[in-house]
Amino acid sequence: MLIKTKLPWLLPETEATPESAYKERRAFIKKSGLATAAAALSAKVVDGATAGFPKKPNLNKKYIATDRKPTPYKYVTGYNNFYEFTTDKYAVRHLANQGWKTEPWTLKIGGHVEKPMTLGVNDLCKEMGIEMRVYRFRCVEAWSMIIPWDGFPLNKLIKKVQPTAKAKYVKFTTFMDEKAAPGFKGYDYYDWPYTEGLRIDEANHDLTFLAVGIYGQPIPNQNGAPIRLVVPWKYGFKSIKSIVRIDFTEKQPKTLWNSAGPDEYGFYSNVNPAVPHPRWSQARERVIGESAFAERVPTLMFNGYGEQVAGLYKGMDLKKFF
Repeated sequence: MLIKTKLPWLLPETEATPESAYKERRAFIKKSGLATAAAALSAKVVDGATAGFPKKPNLNKKYIATDRKPTPYKYVTGYNNFYEFTTDKYAVRHLANQGWKTEPWTLKIGGHVEKPMTLGVNDLCKEMGIEMRVYRFRCVEAWSMIIPWDGFPLNKLIKKVQPTAKAKYVKFTTFMDEKAAPGFKGYDYYDWPYTEGLRIDEANHDLTFLAVGIYGQPIPNQNGAPIRLVVPWKYGFKSIKSIVRIDFTEKQPKTLWNSAGPDEYGFYSNVNPAVPHPRWSQARERVIGESAFAERVPTLMFNGYGEQVAGLYKGMDLKKFF
């Protein structure tokens, strides 16, 4: 699909840029200098899978990005891309909370699986168990965050539905509510609803996460309530928000951004500082929360997760399969 309209992603460089476990989690937050933000959360009323969210998500110490402190909550929840509502990163948190209800929420799973099913997200939270993982998050626009996500690995859900031998890919589809989200009509040149996809081995990788919370609280609407994908070694647009359907397919699924700009947004979209976006470099990134004029930091191959995921792409030309 060729788009001749001035695209909203055309950004200037300045813009694109048991009890013991709980105590450990609290110590981590305090050590990170975020106790104030955590305390403020206790008074917050957020939408999402609130009934199924645990009071004390355990911190999984195996998955903690330690190169930078976690991004303060106000930035994680106040600087978002969610084109279903707006292209204005600062306005999303307002527009996504003007009557859009994400509780209750169901997730349909089908395609090449032995056990297709429809699940309530609250029930899913209770069944799967919730843990906190602190991941790097790298946007294709050359900005980044460190985010404490709460959720569970996608492979737990995959095991539950039992894919058949025909399942080579996993397709994710988000909601489409034109009354609640003005972006559907405002940006009608996109092929809505938003879809994304992974190879089955990528989906089964232990890093691939379904998040239902942030900072030990249910995930806010603007961050993809009540359930979203998190794939930390890929650019952020692969981590689709507010999922309503997961399908296991034999063929590579069509995805929104790859369809909109196939020369700029590949199906894989692994973070790779050696492959520039056609309109900006990917070699460095702006750390959200720092000054807009702060020096950018180097971007890491696979966003720093190369040791874990490089084997998935052995033999592939990572410049060609971007």
